[in-house]
Amino acid sequence: MTTRFTDEDEDERVVDVQDDVVGRVVEVAGGTAHVDSDPGVTDTLRSKLGSVSADGDTFTIDESLVEAITDDVVRIHRTV
Repeated sequence: MTTRFTDEDEDERVVDVQDDVVGRVVEVAGGTAHVDSDPGVTDTLRSKLGSVSADGDTFTIDESLVEAITDDVVRIHRTV
């Protein structure tokens, strides 16, 4: 497992600590993952994750929020 984003992380699910899916990585650039959120999740993310920025149906997370990255999932530290 690693906590550094790579291009291979694109299309992986993003889940919180309770395994709730919050979105899917659509692009990785400069240590940041651009995530297409599941409907209705973005407002919750804004209120619970201080370093998440949102734009429309996508949001970005940086590596500081990542607990683990596996072959098929990006797990963030906090519950959404």
